Amino acid sequence: MTQVAPEDRWLVALDVDGTLLTHRGDVAPEVVEAVRAAAARGHEVMLATGRALVETIPVLRQLDIWPEYVVCSNGAMLLKRDPLADDGYVKHHVETFRPENVLNLVKGHLPEGMYAVEDEFGDYYFTEPIPGVDHNLLAHQVKFEELLNLRATRVVVVSPDHETEDFLQVVERIGLKQVSYSIGWAAWLDIAPEGVSKASALEKVREALGFPRTRLFAAGDGNNDIQMIEWAAQLGRGVAMGNAEPEIKAVANEVCGQVHELGLLEALNKLP
Repeated sequence: MTQVAPEDRWLVALDVDGTLLTHRGDVAPEVVEAVRAAAARGHEVMLATGRALVETIPVLRQLDIWPEYVVCSNGAMLLKRDPLADDGYVKHHVETFRPENVLNLVKGHLPEGMYAVEDEFGDYYFTEPIPGVDHNLLAHQVKFEELLNLRATRVVVVSPDHETEDFLQVVERIGLKQVSYSIGWAAWLDIAPEGVSKASALEKVREALGFPRTRLFAAGDGNNDIQMIEWAAQLGRGVAMGNAEPEIKAVANEVCGQVHELGLLEALNKLP
């Protein structure tokens, strides 16, 4: 396969769920091939996900790409490739915060919610099993009070009794401050350290690898992808999936097809 010239290499950041993976949890073979082909041509193709470390490594294996860096936990954890490490990566930069205040604040408004904390070691502590999360991976079921004094990279709040619009109104009333947060699917709230996002971690990667801002590509579909898409769209390509909500498409400078329509394939094929 023809290699791109150094001046044509792009930093390519891909969200996982809803961008690479469908709601069934699979990646279309055509998309896998397009990802591998872009990496084989010399582009730096990496993942930028809300998933924890242990949930992210299997996706890299499935794609068979091994980039220099990987963004996990919505930017709170940045991994760096290390051939001597068990999974091929080590923690390069970790952002944490004390979750006690924000947990007590949110629980006052959502007393029946499900709560979870991912800590600085990648362990996952939860009050009740949360749909869509593999609770066998470094996971521990605990009482709510045991979450308060952990060093958190991410706090997850799920309120299954709320419709999406009602949940949005509750979150707005809570008035979260000194943290970053995003609304996921249905009634799902992700809370990160203040100022931390996929974009903040990707900017560290861009600087470390020396990519100009004109050769940044980021694709995503969720609220936690907004800053990342804006970051890439300033001078490069910020791609919103066709299945993204209107507010996500509004910050992109490119919209591709939906995940089940192989939308990412068409966007990746436009790379040199």
